[in-house]
Formats: sequence, structure tokens, C-alpha cells
Amino acid sequence: MGFIIFVIFLALIFSLFLSKVKRGALGQYAKIFRFASVIFSISIFSYWFVKKSAVSIVNGSVSLQVINKLPQTLDFYVINLNNLDQNLPVETKHIGKIRPEFYRIEYLKMNKSDEYWVAGFLGKKNLVYFSQHALPNKNMDQIVEVQNYINQSEKLSTIAKKEVEAHNYENMQLGIWVTLCFLLIFLNLGLLMKKN
Repeated sequence: MGFIIFVIFLALIFSLFLSKVKRGALGQYAKIFRFASVIFSISIFSYWFVKKSAVSIVNGSVSLQVINKLPQTLDFYVINLNNLDQNLPVETKHIGKIRPEFYRIEYLKMNKSDEYWVAGFLGKKNLVYFSQHALPNKNMDQIVEVQNYINQSEKLSTIAKKEVEAHNYENMQLGIWVTLCFLLIFLNLGLLMKKN
């Protein structure tokens, strides 16, 4: 998605420069390109928003239910190890903040993996829960009850913390690009609707 957002960004910047071209056949082509780039950008972001908002139940996935039994709200991540195919990277998913006595369900694609980790953070960087889970049967749904502040492996939790930090950094960068694209869409819309 990052490459598509970068292409949208470039198209919207180019559209802003084309807003100065108003006369003749070149002006007509410029206006068509500007309309097309704005409509394409809005369509892509609308599709992306709907896709991210919808619950994505993947065929052949394993549902993971994480229940927070601790007295504090924790921010949970699931790290899916693609250990059956070394060419694939580790997949990190943010489950979300789970309040005490509440749960969240995440769907994991485990066809290239037989192990996942659950990491719980108190605040941004304070890792207070880490557990490692093997998946012997991929037809059974998983339930993880977080009842204690535990760290099953200091070495693996350090790796998990780095994966979560990298995941959050990528999301922050993507958020900056999306914000810039929204600003450019707004500017292009304003220029397109402006009367001469």
C-alpha cells in the first residue's frame, strides 16, 4: 500500500501544478487529469478504509481470542512467525487496547506458521506480558487468558519488542503520507471547484 500512496501523492502534487494550465487543449487535458487523480485518490482511500474497518475472516485462518483478566488496560500485539517459510517476514498485528474483563478476536493466517507470540504493553514501551504459543492443531480456535504479568522468554520478548517498534514506526510513516495525501486532495478539490 505504501507504493500506491506514494504514486497518489505524486499525482496530486502534479495536479496542483497543472491547476495553473487553464487555456486551450492542454488546459482541457490538465483538467481531465486533475479530476481523474482526485477521483482515483478518493476511491483508493475509501476502499482502503472499508477494507481496514471490516472484520477480515480469512479462509483457512485460526481465530485467536485474547482475554484480559488483569486489573489494567493493556495494548496487545500478535506476532505471527512464518517459520515454515523462511522467505516470508514476521507478521505483526495490533489487536488493540483491551480493558479488564474484555476480549478481542483476531484472525491469523497460519498456513506458513505453527507458532505465534502475544505481547502486552502498558503504555507505549513498557512490555509487561509476553507469551509464546505453539499451534499443533490448526483447526482449533485459540484462547489466551492474560491473568499474570509474565515474560516467558527474555530473549524472545526482546525480539518481539523490536518487531512491535518497527511495526509502529511503519504505521507512523504511513500515517504521515496519508495525511499529506488528504491535504492534497482537499487543496485539489478546492481548486477544481473554484470559479474563474
